[in-house]
Amino acid sequence: MKKFTDIELIKLNSQLRGVAPSEIIQWVLSSSDKPVVTTNFRPYEAAILHACAKVDPNIKVIWCDTGYNTPQTYKHAKFLIEQLKLNVKLYTPKETTAYRDAFFNGIPQVDSPEHEEFTRQVKLEPFQRAMAQQTPDIWFTNLRKGQTSFRDSIDILSYSKEGVLKVSPFYHWGDEKLDGYLRENRLPNEFKYFDPTKVLDNRECGLHA
Repeated sequence: MKKFTDIELIKLNSQLRGVAPSEIIQWVLSSSDKPVVTTNFRPYEAAILHACAKVDPNIKVIWCDTGYNTPQTYKHAKFLIEQLKLNVKLYTPKETTAYRDAFFNGIPQVDSPEHEEFTRQVKLEPFQRAMAQQTPDIWFTNLRKGQTSFRDSIDILSYSKEGVLKVSPFYHWGDEKLDGYLRENRLPNEFKYFDPTKVLDNRECGLHA
């Protein structure tokens, strides 16, 4: 995938606004050699997984499992993996939950000095390992406008800190429109989701910002 300049990126984002996610995905994949889609199976993730797998059934799906997901999330993930026949590449922390409990006494509070190391262990290191091993040239995400202040500052196309082109086909979609997509494609949603590193929904997790 060619590297876009800032001016080209602004122009492309303007042109892509209003274009169907499936068309955005098809356009991007036509120039990609090693695409991936990342997921944590949080609410509405079924949409991006379905949309990407429909265009490329063999696309690699990177799942970084923190080990702190709810039972509902794990059941939701299992259903989607089987239903959509996802090509999942699972990454987990090197340390076990029991190991961290021994040193952190559970999940550290956001304002705790231990929180940064906890986040590195359960989320950042597994993700960095996944990206280093898979070496994608395209990274599909389900980032959407209105989720966090940082996400409000990007668009459908943006670049990661490492220079990988991030593509968020549903960037301008609200929950109501996504609900319609899920109903239309008979996809489930699951709201009993927990991210131990964020606590608050409008707090950035560290993978994107």
